[in-house]
Amino acid sequence: MTETSPADPQPQPTEPSGWLSLPEVAERLEVSISKVHQMLRDRELLAVRRDGTRVVPGELVANRTVRKHLPGILTLLHDAGYDDEATLRWLYLPDDTLPGTPAAALGDDRAREVKRRAQATGF
Repeated sequence: MTETSPADPQPQPTEPSGWLSLPEVAERLEVSISKVHQMLRDRELLAVRRDGTRVVPGELVANRTVRKHLPGILTLLHDAGYDDEATLRWLYLPDDTLPGTPAAALGDDRAREVKRRAQATGF
C-alpha cells in the first residue's frame, strides 16, 4: 500500500503593504471625502472594514490617482459576484504566473493581464 501525500494547501492572500483611511485617500488624491465615497459607490476604488473603520489598500492609490485598470477590474469582479472582501482576496492572492499578486501587477506592464484574468472570472 502506498501512502499519498496530502494535497498542497491553497495559497493564502497576502496583506496589503499598508492601509489608508478614507480621509487619507482624499488627501492623497486631492479630492473631498464626498468624492472618495462616490468613487467607492462607483467601484473606482476598493475599501474594506478593518477594526470597524473603512480602509483602502495603500498601493491601489498611486500618487494622485487610483491604479489605471483598478476601476475596470473592480467592476468585472463585482459583475462576477465578488463582494469587497472577496475582491480584496483576489487582488492579494499570490500568483506565480504573474509573478506576485494581481494588486502588485497593477503598477506595471502586467496590468492588462490582470484585467484579462478578471474578465475570465465571469465565465
